[in-house]
Amino acid sequence: MQVDILTIFPKMFESPLQESILKKAQEKGILQVNVFDIRDFSHDKHKRVDDYPFGGGVGMVMKPEPIFEAWEYVYSLKPNLNTKTIVFSPQGQVLNQAKVKKLTRLDRLILICGHYEGIDERVHEMLVDEEISIGDYVLTGGELPAMVLIDAVTRLLPGALGSAESAEQDSFSDGLLEYPQYTRPRVYRGLEVPAVLLSGDHEKIRLWRRKQSLLRTKQRRADLLEKVELSSEDLKLLAEKQEQLKPSL
Repeated sequence: MQVDILTIFPKMFESPLQESILKKAQEKGILQVNVFDIRDFSHDKHKRVDDYPFGGGVGMVMKPEPIFEAWEYVYSLKPNLNTKTIVFSPQGQVLNQAKVKKLTRLDRLILICGHYEGIDERVHEMLVDEEISIGDYVLTGGELPAMVLIDAVTRLLPGALGSAESAEQDSFSDGLLEYPQYTRPRVYRGLEVPAVLLSGDHEKIRLWRRKQSLLRTKQRRADLLEKVELSSEDLKLLAEKQEQLKPSL
């Protein structure tokens, strides 16, 4: 997977791209990230990339010329790749795991990071394939959403994680929240690890984890549960006495 980022703050990506899974994925050749400074494509002697909005109003708007020229340059480097151009905007569809999975099928993502009051609408009309939001709130720019998207996509690329099961068991992988996790010590400050996890009975552990996942989703994100097709086993687990699980939630 190749990711090309168009931004006016390229240094914001230096540290995140050199840590943890993103660093390892790049070292393995699974992920390639290129960062391009939109200011390098400005013809203004001061490298300005913004201007006042037509019609008046507060704030500034990112100009179309530098973004168009940056995009055209980047796209021309590998024009035959299966590519999608994404811009980050509060007006976009909210990012979820299903969308992340779809993006992993592509060869390349071109991410445009906006700023100020937004980007000239002609960029959206002519260059952008999809607008994405990471939540119903406003951020200073598109750099942080870009990092979130890159991390989410990278986790699903084959070989990026130590075990393929890690991604499969994450929250939202099957539409539900993940079950609670425990490690040593067995007892800490009076709180003990649920006995079933120490039983060695894999089927009991599987059922416990599934039930915990179902109940946690029901209690914390009931909206997700409404979208999941539940099996007869799931319905049976939900129908069991819930108070038995309260101490471990």
